Amino acid sequence: MASLKAALSKPFAKFVAKRIQKWSSKPIETQQKVFKNLISEAKHTAFGKDHKFSSITSYKEFQANVPVRDYEELKPYVERVVAGEEDVLWKGKPLYFAKTSGTTSGAKYIPITKESMPTHVEAARNSILMYIHETGNAKFVDGKMIFLQGSPILEEKNGIKLGRLSGIVAHYVPKYLQKNRMPSLETNCIDDWETKVEAVVDETINEDMSIISGIPSWVQMYFEKLIEKSGKNVGDLFKNFNLFIFGGVNYEPYRAKFENLIGRKVDSIELYPASEGFFAFQDKQNERGMLLQLNSGIFYEFVEAEHFFEEHPKRITIADVKLSVNYVMIISTTAGLWAYNIGDTIQFTSLKPYRVIVSGRIKHFISAFGEHVIGKEVEQALKDATENTSISVNEFTVAPQINPVEGLPYHEWLIEFENEPENEAVLIEALEQSLKKQNSYYLDLIEGKVLRPLKLTKIKKDGFQTYMKSIGKLGGQNKIPRLSNDRNIADRMHQLNLTK
Repeated sequence: MASLKAALSKPFAKFVAKRIQKWSSKPIETQQKVFKNLISEAKHTAFGKDHKFSSITSYKEFQANVPVRDYEELKPYVERVVAGEEDVLWKGKPLYFAKTSGTTSGAKYIPITKESMPTHVEAARNSILMYIHETGNAKFVDGKMIFLQGSPILEEKNGIKLGRLSGIVAHYVPKYLQKNRMPSLETNCIDDWETKVEAVVDETINEDMSIISGIPSWVQMYFEKLIEKSGKNVGDLFKNFNLFIFGGVNYEPYRAKFENLIGRKVDSIELYPASEGFFAFQDKQNERGMLLQLNSGIFYEFVEAEHFFEEHPKRITIADVKLSVNYVMIISTTAGLWAYNIGDTIQFTSLKPYRVIVSGRIKHFISAFGEHVIGKEVEQALKDATENTSISVNEFTVAPQINPVEGLPYHEWLIEFENEPENEAVLIEALEQSLKKQNSYYLDLIEGKVLRPLKLTKIKKDGFQTYMKSIGKLGGQNKIPRLSNDRNIADRMHQLNLTK
């Protein structure tokens, strides 16, 4: 029999679904309202004065006054906020800084304000409520839930708390979920990832887990340790586990492996959270893409990825986007980020309502020869090549080899297999065919004998974990780039002797 909590969640889910329907059915109006509010609220800030916010009345004027910036370019303002100055990027001081390890700039401090914090919490909650509303399934709210995340211990800098986003959000879990939530605070505070996973396994192995959430690569590690310890697959261990919530990477490369570890199919909800904002979540089980959060204090702009590095690339709003085009996403938010490039590329899968998939990172691509290969294409190629086969993949990355010892240059695919291919040549050919079909530049370079077909390098078991450990990035929100335009990762893996 359903508990009171499960019964009450259904009318609440219906109420939230109606509210979402209201703004998502008037997307352009919703975004205009967000835009006007942002400009008006920030006009007396240092940034607002420097960029003449009090005279901005249209999007065109905003474009003219506010250039696109990344973290490095916004850093002079951020440093003033970090130093304790008020009214710099947004009114007052932020509540928190989400501290992230930037690849180029060392630690990044992303402000989270009184206005922006609730949008992170609401979007996470609404993703589950939309699932309840669509499926009618609310039983899982009575079981135990696990969120594999960063430590909730926060430091302080000039009176502002700072920590990992997932650690900050941990302080906002609603009361009615607290007693069902795992792991314990003590375990969540363990910094070393391997020690933490062992402790999580010990705490959860005998519990009735119904929701498991985290980045797929790290949840996989948790599942493997559970199986090792119990001798059962995850589905037998947790009979009521029926919902996997994930974000950060595409689940598709992991799906077959997960179903194997669990022993059955489970529903999943994809999220698109970042320190800079909670941008989208999967609102329908049978629709591709995630619902873009147009009503969360975030104003979105888009630049076509292939023109992004030109001198004055065209910036557009949602009113002018097209399906399946690779866009760099630019955001202005109630946390005081203005025309800010978060570094992600997205594609729209639907315009009614607006749904997106993350297609990669603007810095994560291979174009050593002008091929413009992106993350989504290598993931799709791997999916196409392994579908209806017994091959399963734990992790992979792709890098260009510009100066091979002999022969033409090529793309090197470094793959850690769970189940290896019986015939490598067949797999390579299938990967090649899919890539050539998706990317005409790549096709031309292969046919024009500028590149030779890809080379497959097999990685030893747990090789990627060893690599991540070697660079101090094991666990948490860290993930392996699907591809890079240099050989830093590939060369390091060869140096560490992680290849078979």
